[in-house]
Amino acid sequence: MSLMEENLNVEVEIHDPVTAVVTIGGELDADTATLLHHHLANQFLHGRRNLVLDLSALEFMDSSGLNVLIKATRETRSTGGDLHLAAPTPAVAKLFDLTGLSLTTSVHRDVGAALAAVEPAG
Repeated sequence: MSLMEENLNVEVEIHDPVTAVVTIGGELDADTATLLHHHLANQFLHGRRNLVLDLSALEFMDSSGLNVLIKATRETRSTGGDLHLAAPTPAVAKLFDLTGLSLTTSVHRDVGAALAAVEPAG
């Protein structure tokens, strides 16, 4: 197991043909941002245009992680979908507020609320 995999855990659950729930745990920083970017790019490649990111287990995020989320937001919206952030920890939510990401990207209290906000497939 590489150092990146030890510091970041990413699990993907396909909700429907165009929606995936991506659970992110650990630390999202300069050392692990590329790993998350690859996971998200794989979802775009398979036609998922709506992504729900479950951040409930994300302990730390820096500007590299924010950059991945901003790029993913642009990518989902360019395909007619959207990115939804769910259950951020208090430290991560504060980062979203300080940087203004919470003003431009939907932040939900939990995964269920985020999925309810996703446009139905069709």
